[in-house]
Amino acid sequence: MGLLAFNRLMPMQRGRRRRPTQGRNGSVTSVAKRKDSHDDNSRSHKKLRYSGPSLPEAVWHHIHSLLPLRDAARVACVSHSFRRSWRCLPNLSLTRETLGLKGGVGGISSKIALDLAKRTDHILKNHSGVGVKALKLEIREFPFFSTSCDDLNRWLGIAVRPGIEELYLQLHSSHADVYNFPYTLLLDGSGKSIRHLHLGECAFRPTAGVGCLRSLTSLELYDVHITGDELMCLLSSSVALEKLTLAYCDELIFLEIPSLLQRLSHLVVHDCLNLEVIKNKAPYLYSFEYGGALVRLSLGVSLQNLDIDASGWDVIHYAGAKLPCMVPNLEALNIHSSYVRDILVVPGKFLHLQHLCIGTFTPDYDYFSLVSFLDACPSLETFILSAEPDCMEQESVLGDSFHDLRQMPGHMHRNIKDVQIIGFCSAKSMVELTCHILQNSKLLKRLKLSTCYNGEILCSYNNNGKCLPMSRGMMMEAHKALLAVERYILGKVPSTVELEQGRAGKIGGPVQNSKMGPILLRKTYVNIQL
Repeated sequence: MGLLAFNRLMPMQRGRRRRPTQGRNGSVTSVAKRKDSHDDNSRSHKKLRYSGPSLPEAVWHHIHSLLPLRDAARVACVSHSFRRSWRCLPNLSLTRETLGLKGGVGGISSKIALDLAKRTDHILKNHSGVGVKALKLEIREFPFFSTSCDDLNRWLGIAVRPGIEELYLQLHSSHADVYNFPYTLLLDGSGKSIRHLHLGECAFRPTAGVGCLRSLTSLELYDVHITGDELMCLLSSSVALEKLTLAYCDELIFLEIPSLLQRLSHLVVHDCLNLEVIKNKAPYLYSFEYGGALVRLSLGVSLQNLDIDASGWDVIHYAGAKLPCMVPNLEALNIHSSYVRDILVVPGKFLHLQHLCIGTFTPDYDYFSLVSFLDACPSLETFILSAEPDCMEQESVLGDSFHDLRQMPGHMHRNIKDVQIIGFCSAKSMVELTCHILQNSKLLKRLKLSTCYNGEILCSYNNNGKCLPMSRGMMMEAHKALLAVERYILGKVPSTVELEQGRAGKIGGPVQNSKMGPILLRKTYVNIQL
């Protein structure tokens, strides 16, 4: 963007220098001809210098600030204006990538760590510390001795000044137990302007003295040593906070979000191992994302989006039993659990829930029991089930004769329009759930059955355009799933159905396209992926 502005200005300035001028006798004389009237011999002993367009220095500084760090460093070597601008560069992103250091393993990592520390030190030593708006300092490399605590404090002292708006500090895990972020830097007025603060792999011990983070809108703490009381001191002064992210903060036991955070709308808590209670008093919390073990939750009635990735507890049953009364205005629910039971009873109603995503990783789960959950969501429009793809432990619906499928009459899902089952298999309970949805969802417009768990991911990260290989067991189960669809499901699909091409592949090899004989109907969309 900066180079584009520079290139646009150059023709304008060249045109001004070539413009002819009119002499006293009325003749037109060009600048070049006037110069030729001077002593040609003296010109031959001088080097022509080009000083660039005559723009205000503030404009040059702005153009310079739009360049990537390495480009900004290069042009600072060829222009006095850019050299002065370099010492006041507002956006400092000091990472291995921005400094041009190639990645490596083994012995190479020590050299990278040393080079990163040297280049960071050189840049910050030559910076005036004036005008910094954003500082990103990322020291992920080992060994630790390449960057000492004194180095970190000195670098932060240079850049963290009044007027800074973004501070991103991500260190190596070896720093976590030895480096204490100097919160006193925020007490001299530097904290008043900070809007985004990210700290990773360090200790942070704020006290009541940190009362100046009143512009802070986003706070992210990753693997930070901080207690609940210390975090409360920080939050109590951050009245403008809109998003709070806490991950791997193992010193937290009791997390309380104060009511004075009137603007807080998004809360993310992941894998804080010792956390026992999360109590939210922020009146307008809109979205909450949680990952970890079972904790006591108090979220508030304003919550509309909830995402829980559980470990070691049955979040599906927890959601059905607790959430209808805890978060009555919930509109989107995304829950994942590796520990589930078969019997599911939902006593309450999710009156406003429109989007439901359930992820299970237990191969013997009775998927038909989810009908009770669907029945508790009268406004539901989208249902996504992500299941464990290895269903060989379950009773297959395939056999010598048709199985009697269970039915649950009187459960109409009147608003469901989009249903996706990722990890579809021939398990009897999954086929029963699919048939139940088809028979009791009159507004259904789309049904997607994918035999690959997270099948989209299997194909999206390959540069050669091919999909990742499927195991022999997954491939065999995928073909069984297709047979189950043909035998039990296709006959129950309404007469307006479009069956797209599926995907199959060689056992143990990359998945490739395979035509399946499309059936063109009119209304509902069924996509079976192998």
